[in-house]
Amino acid sequence: MNLSITLTVNGRERMLALPDPRVTLLDLLRDRLDLTGTKKGCDRGHCGACTILVDGRRTNSCLALAISHDGADILTIEGVAHGDTLDPVQAAFIAHDGFQCGYCTPGQIMSAIGLIREGQAGTDPERVREGMSGNLCRCGAYAGITEAVLEAQRALDAAEQEQAA
Repeated sequence: MNLSITLTVNGRERMLALPDPRVTLLDLLRDRLDLTGTKKGCDRGHCGACTILVDGRRTNSCLALAISHDGADILTIEGVAHGDTLDPVQAAFIAHDGFQCGYCTPGQIMSAIGLIREGQAGTDPERVREGMSGNLCRCGAYAGITEAVLEAQRALDAAEQEQAA
């Protein structure tokens, strides 16, 4: 028995048949849609490597059943850049060496984007660290990650003020 769902993934509507109601969003993205930027880390919701945005909210895709998200709008790391132009968060991660091995980086970037969009990043490094605490980095690139989030927040604030003027 196949179950049908419709998802908007990175701006593109996708109609999918699920052979099993236990398929997670992580496995659907990686195995069925070939969007392998979202990483499988712990597969238990502890590390944040699988973080995506579902209807604008940060979600550990390894814990989210695909069937429960019929009609959802999903943003993965593959949908963040605008053509050849990096998102300010991606650019800040590069500028501040917010990664080492890079395995956690897609989840870190998605969590940072969510944190900023939620209005929770602010300008305090401790607040950023707390907001990003669900994303683990085995290499310990936390200082660069924190600086990247703060820089991206500043860049987005400046762009918003420029548009308002």
